[in-house]
Amino acid sequence: MINSTPRGAPARSRLALRVSGTALVAAMLLPGTVHAQIAPGTANADSTAPAQIEAAPTQAEPTPQPVAPIAPAPETGDVVVTGIRAGLDSSAKIKRQSVLIVDSISAEDVGKLPDVSIADSLARLPGVTAQRLEGRDQRLSIRGLGPDFSTTLLNGREQVTVGDNRGVEYDQYPSEFFKTVNVYKSADASLIAAGIAGTVDLRMLRPLDQPKRVIAVSARGQMNGIDKLNPDGSRYGYRVSATYVDKFANDTLGIAIGGSATSAPSQDERYNAWGYNGAGTAASPFIVTGAKPYVQSNELKRYGGVATIEWQPSDRFHSTFDALYSHFEETQHLRGIEFPLDGNVNNDPTSAGYATAAHRGTVTASGGFADTIQFTNVHAIQRNDYNQRKADNYSLGWNNDLKLTDTIHLNVDASWSHAKRTDFLLETYTGTGYGASGVGDTVNLTRQGNGAYRVVPTLDYANTNIFKLTDPQGWGYNGTQPVVQAGFLNRPSFKDDLKSLRASLNGEFDNSIVKSWEVGGNYSRREKTSAYQSYFLCPKATGTTCLVSNAAATSATIPSEAVIGTVPLAYLGVPAALALDPLYLYNNSYNSAYDGRPSSLVRDNVVIENVYTGYAKINIDGEVGGKALKGSIGTQVVRSEQRSDGQIASVVAGVVTNAPASQKVSYTNVLPSATMAVELVPLGYVKIGASQTMVRPRLDQERVTQDVAINTSNIQLGNTNPGLNPVFSSTGGNVALRPYKSTNIDLSFEQYFRGGGYVALSGYYKHLTDFVDPNNAYSYDFSALLPALTQAQQAIVTGNRLTNGVVSAPANTGRGSVIGLEGTVSVPFKMIAEALDGFGVFVSGNYTDSAIKFASNPTQAITLPGLSKWTGSGTVYFEKHGFQARVNYRYRSSFLAEVAGLSATPTYRTARAEAILDAQIGYEFQSGFLKNFAILAQAKNLTDRPFVTYQNDDPRQVIDYQRYGRDYYLGITYKF
Repeated sequence: MINSTPRGAPARSRLALRVSGTALVAAMLLPGTVHAQIAPGTANADSTAPAQIEAAPTQAEPTPQPVAPIAPAPETGDVVVTGIRAGLDSSAKIKRQSVLIVDSISAEDVGKLPDVSIADSLARLPGVTAQRLEGRDQRLSIRGLGPDFSTTLLNGREQVTVGDNRGVEYDQYPSEFFKTVNVYKSADASLIAAGIAGTVDLRMLRPLDQPKRVIAVSARGQMNGIDKLNPDGSRYGYRVSATYVDKFANDTLGIAIGGSATSAPSQDERYNAWGYNGAGTAASPFIVTGAKPYVQSNELKRYGGVATIEWQPSDRFHSTFDALYSHFEETQHLRGIEFPLDGNVNNDPTSAGYATAAHRGTVTASGGFADTIQFTNVHAIQRNDYNQRKADNYSLGWNNDLKLTDTIHLNVDASWSHAKRTDFLLETYTGTGYGASGVGDTVNLTRQGNGAYRVVPTLDYANTNIFKLTDPQGWGYNGTQPVVQAGFLNRPSFKDDLKSLRASLNGEFDNSIVKSWEVGGNYSRREKTSAYQSYFLCPKATGTTCLVSNAAATSATIPSEAVIGTVPLAYLGVPAALALDPLYLYNNSYNSAYDGRPSSLVRDNVVIENVYTGYAKINIDGEVGGKALKGSIGTQVVRSEQRSDGQIASVVAGVVTNAPASQKVSYTNVLPSATMAVELVPLGYVKIGASQTMVRPRLDQERVTQDVAINTSNIQLGNTNPGLNPVFSSTGGNVALRPYKSTNIDLSFEQYFRGGGYVALSGYYKHLTDFVDPNNAYSYDFSALLPALTQAQQAIVTGNRLTNGVVSAPANTGRGSVIGLEGTVSVPFKMIAEALDGFGVFVSGNYTDSAIKFASNPTQAITLPGLSKWTGSGTVYFEKHGFQARVNYRYRSSFLAEVAGLSATPTYRTARAEAILDAQIGYEFQSGFLKNFAILAQAKNLTDRPFVTYQNDDPRQVIDYQRYGRDYYLGITYKF
């Protein structure tokens, strides 16, 4: 067992509690006398209560609105709006009534959020952007900070994820299940697990809030604008859902049940460049080192169910039980060709590697880039890959609120969130011969206007007489010996489990501006297990070990049973490529050899976090100079105990040695907060927030596992300095990492209109400390790996105290700031003229800037992942007499995107600016036997905007070019 205590960072910012009073002082500077406003009733500390205006006005839910809501706007009549306008009105009311700075999405009706997915809807909110993955909106950034800096709650409870780290993948949640989604951009003491960027809270409907029974069913078909790109793919999909809501026992018992099933296809024309050689000059133009044109067909299948039981037998007791289950299965078929080009060039006929290397021919260039290039003797790798991901997501929560006295409530909430995921990532390779020994190809490249290269080969890549199952470049190596790697299989699995118990007391004061108080505590235990298995795949004729030294043959004929046709790569110049069934090859044509390399063995790890949170706050409700003032002041104290178990491994003289490793650390953070809202003019509010928040590092950065290198040449009697001449060095994680911390100042001006709509302008400043530098180092004791050495070597290492080495690992050495401004305009045109009733706009824009620096390079600011300096979204809609239409356009400037790199390892590249246009049109029958029957047509990505990344801050150096095409949907809904 290995134990050590490296620290995440030597310096910590200590701001004590002085931030707590910032917002309060700002409010108190307003002239006038402070008066208390007394409201009847007792606040309810139910952290799961809905953030909906339909909730009883005496309920103050700490997660969505931590104090009594701001008084609602005066009603203007009995006009009832539905659909798009109803959703916008509900979201505006949530924003207005909350003391926190919040933006919301509200369902247009039961089981109907306004977009295809939750992430699509969130990406329309001010300051929120989404990165597309496989054509779907996935990775959310809030105010310029990526998914690692925000948290996601379900009914006020922190959730685990089916992803690799902490960021929630919103595909795991069917959008039909949610009534409201809130994005909190300021913090409150009772908001447990708040993020630095923001907190996304998914809210299911509460059956006792519904005025009558609801039965709703819907069905929708989908078609990709691009026809299926693989023979075993599809361009057609569907989505069906049903919801039942009812009340019983004199409206004291409510039940809501929902179910959903989805099959969503997508197509992806992909181009990937390895990189570029050259200096970008006329004499040395940039030349692409390798290219991978691919076609990809995906199918996402998901089914799930949700249930809520709500019981309120009296005004003294209220109990709510929630359950959610979702099964997620995604299948990907990927086929294409990988061309080693300038990265594999040897133009010297006298050198040893000339015969197997590519040869560069004629090059024409302009503007520092090669425009046309010819390569000969290219030995390409033809790929037929199959990826499947299966995931299950469970969430249970039980909340009980008991009124102990007329002024004191006790609330107890227990929850469990669990996710498990398994991946089957299969790669198969074909080529003309093992180790570039077969027929070479002549390939002509032409640079296109979009930055990708058109690749025109000479060989027929659909000819099974030329291509074989083999390792075309001879890249296979198991860490000690060459292997015939004609394929590769990765089978990672993840389990993420979170149990939480929360209890709180709250009550009221009489005749005081301090209206109420709340104290509470929360215990949570999170355990994430990551397990990996990987295998080299070789033709059966090679032998069971796949070793080249034991191989009877290094290639095999492609079985005719595996050939299912061809795939088109003509969009990049390749007429056709072989379409093989990779599962047939895996089951019938390959042997597998376990991947025992140290870098593979040390991936398995467990990270455990025990977190104890205590909080206290007071709520303010009064007047300042005749102006209504509401707010809260509070503090969280968070005690964290984190631990990781795994192993460290190394290879010496062809022998792999591993040893168990375990490490734990604990620390405490104090997080003060204050929020204030003043109604300066009728329906005009100034909201101020000051807080300290934190968010924990990526789970893969907290792992204890290490891949160790042992330099035996430094094992000498004269070496007594392990820092200068280390025997051991490694790369790994850092269990002692502390959370990112942020001191936040938020300011919002909001003016609401009596006829509906509002304008809002918000500014924010975040001072970030303990920012994680992923490329740092700390000292570690490697004594557990001494058995890898000879007895004589061990004696020297222990005698000279050379067991310590350096681990390249993340550390909390960064600091800096994020500053930004966001604005929103929501205007129903009826305010302008009665003739425009039904028309309206919702427009938002955001500017964010950052300056983050690491101690290792204090003069160079880094680029924050996910940050676009400029973002904007605009929606124009019409809705009246059952008819509705909407067009939405959203834009984000360039940003640092997280993409899959080598062996699916996450890596960062700059993504080009993009603008997406979506539209929908529909009609709901207002009378007759079709009343409550609706039909809706939608279209996504009408601009057919591709996802493009580039390197070295040079948009011309394109690395990824992915075209997803347009998507079309046609659906029907009927509500009983």
